[in-house]
Formats: sequence, structure tokens, C-alpha cells
Amino acid sequence: MNKQFVIIGCGRFGSSVAQKLHELGSEVMAVDSSEETIQNIADSVTHAVQADATDENALKAIGIRNFDVAVITIGANIQASIMVTLMVKELGIKHIVAKAQNEMHAKVLYKIGADRVVFPEREMGVRVAKNLVSNKILDYIELSEEYTISEVTPLKAWIGKSLIELNLRAQYGINVIALKSNESININVGPEESISEHDILVVIGHNDDIRKVEGGAR
Repeated sequence: MNKQFVIIGCGRFGSSVAQKLHELGSEVMAVDSSEETIQNIADSVTHAVQADATDENALKAIGIRNFDVAVITIGANIQASIMVTLMVKELGIKHIVAKAQNEMHAKVLYKIGADRVVFPEREMGVRVAKNLVSNKILDYIELSEEYTISEVTPLKAWIGKSLIELNLRAQYGINVIALKSNESININVGPEESISEHDILVVIGHNDDIRKVEGGAR
């Protein structure tokens, strides 16, 4: 079952996250105080609502409690960002992602309940969206519309086996180009290399094949 997302604040960054999540098959509600912004994004998400997110009654009215994840991407108004994050937390949203302007803003957001804080100048909205949808894909570099270099955590069935035993190219159509463990990275990965539960595999493959990893047994 796909997660349900509410995106609060639909500027350039928020709109990018909302649209990509919707493209990836998730139910997405976009919320913004601007009628024009909501009209512009309405066709690219499941629901689009004009509302003042700093009003707790407005949040309750749009059914905020029904969503699994809230992504708070309010612009330069740090006070509003903090207020909305706090209210959304108190209303029972399980996972909160919030955009920060600076490190101090980020610290406050974490203190009041944000599970993840992002900096728009460091992370593209599309990248954040892909990360939110999948618990297995940790990071990626989009080489083209079809091919990606991704960091993936090992499936349960992989642990304790060597790369030659797993034969990931035949099973998933992906090639392992490096192994990350703690702070080190091994770019000379041999076929006899054994996978541990703490390893992160850096793989290259077609986007469809990368998605097979997401669908594998945990």
C-alpha cells in the first residue's frame, strides 16, 4: 500500500516534491495559501487545497491526520515553518520532513519533532521524493531518464552471501560498482566479496531493474 503524503507549501521545491511523488504513484495532497499556486499544481497531484497551514483548524479541516507523511516546505517564513511543524506533530503525523533555511532553523525543527530536515540548496525535490517513496533506495545519481547509480541496503536474503553467489546482474539486472561500510568505501569489489547487514551497495542499472530491488523480500 502506497504512503499518503501532504505537502505544505508549494513553491518551486515543494511543487517538485509533490509532482514527483504523484508520478511515482503515491496519493499526494498539496496545500498552499496562494490560490494561484494551487491552481497551477492541481492537475499534478491527487488533491490541491488552498488553506492557511498556520491555522490549526484549517489543518484539521483538510484531514491532516489521515496522512502518513507531512512534507513542510514553507518558504522564508521561519516562524511559520516552526509553527506548522509543531502543529502537524501534535496532530499525530507519523513522519515529518521539513525544509530549513539554515543550521539553527534545522536544529529547532529537529527539537520540535521533525524526523528529517532538508536544505533545498543541497537537495533537489525529485531526489527527496524518490528517497521518501522507497525505504531501500538511500541515494541516487540519475545518469539519464533510464539509468541510475543508486545506493541500496541489502535485502535479507543477500546477507552472508558473496556477490558471485547472488549473481545480481542475472537476478536484478544491476551491477555492483562499490561497497560502503561505515565511513569507508571499497571500489575494487571482487566476486568473492561477502555482504553484511551493515553494507551499502552502490549499483548501476536501468530504473526498472533498480525498482526490482525495492520490491524484493525484506
